[in-house]
Amino acid sequence: MSETPVQPHMRAEDILAEIRANLLECKVCFEKFSIQKRDHTPRNLPCGHVLCLKCICALSHPVNQRLECPFCRKLLDVGSTSECRALTDLQELLLSEACPRLYDRVMGWTESLRSGTLRLRSAFGGWGTIVNPSGMVVSETSGQIVLVHDGEKRVAVFGAQGTLLDSFGLYGHDPSDLCHPLDVALTKSGHVLVTDGGDQSVKVFTSKGRLVVAIRDSFRLPWGVDVDTRGCVFVTDAEMGTLSQVIIDFSRGVVLVNRVVFKDLTCPRTVASCKATGNIAVVERFRAGFTASCLRIFNSDFVPLTQVDSFALNLKNSLSLSISSVVFDQNGDVIVGDVQNGMVWSLGKLQKTPALIPLVSGLRRPVALAVTTLNVLVVLDGGDHAVKFYAADTDDLYCDKK
Repeated sequence: MSETPVQPHMRAEDILAEIRANLLECKVCFEKFSIQKRDHTPRNLPCGHVLCLKCICALSHPVNQRLECPFCRKLLDVGSTSECRALTDLQELLLSEACPRLYDRVMGWTESLRSGTLRLRSAFGGWGTIVNPSGMVVSETSGQIVLVHDGEKRVAVFGAQGTLLDSFGLYGHDPSDLCHPLDVALTKSGHVLVTDGGDQSVKVFTSKGRLVVAIRDSFRLPWGVDVDTRGCVFVTDAEMGTLSQVIIDFSRGVVLVNRVVFKDLTCPRTVASCKATGNIAVVERFRAGFTASCLRIFNSDFVPLTQVDSFALNLKNSLSLSISSVVFDQNGDVIVGDVQNGMVWSLGKLQKTPALIPLVSGLRRPVALAVTTLNVLVVLDGGDHAVKFYAADTDDLYCDKK
């Protein structure tokens, strides 16, 4: 059973939240361990990892009763597993009436995500279902989640409850293959755009995975990609230090415009377009240090509006931040992922001094963010190989659309 590192000066309720998120759920099915339901009781594997009984039965061979640990790949006998008494005892303790609710102070839902700490409502994934993900987008019309990862097929399409609906993009060097996908975006018509760092291209697929067009020769390391409300595509190039605007006739598979709109960026990665204002956010990663990053905001005419770097945020808040992802909420506020602390923050509208408001903690590696039309925050956690949904402590706001 892996240890959960405890950060210094953490409050008791934060420690309890870490325990619940990292110890008291199965990291394969993401169901909470339960001492009342036998299928969800935690079981020790001889290799030291812990799964629920249901997943052990699902992963084991029906005849020889052997399974491969999904984390370390060791072959094990089902009969060699044992009840994890440490976790069952801990769960009994936390389920006692003396244990306070961690989310009593969660603020009500508003039009903005700046209201404060959000609650984990659901999650799906786990190693095997999702493998080393790098980019994600949520469909405004269907609510489906499209992500790119290192699976056998590089693009995976999930329903909001985690059901795998489709996948495409085999690893390879053919025009329709994907070598090293880094980010993904969707158009209103359902076309899927993928930046492929492996063959220095941006590829456009139909919703069923048929290649429409591959844009080559103008990129060295295309990284981030997003689409604005007009259907214009924005692409960052981490090697060239550029932000490009691409206009495509998707029906004919023809690139109409492909122009650099901003130069001299430092290893630009994630890019996000604001539906409320048309502003564009770009995350830069300085080569001098893994944690050094900068967030730039442009208006729809690509005029720089403001920028904030991790050094300035660190001075102001006495906290080391490393911005790994960015998105705008429905109100136009800037939301960033922080890979250094495993958190998601709201920076407000960045018109003045950034208002650093914590929204989510306890993440491993937030590599991508999305916000639904109901302002539900969706986090792609690369460390857990999982998609996680966060909302205020109200009725369930996010479900599969019929």
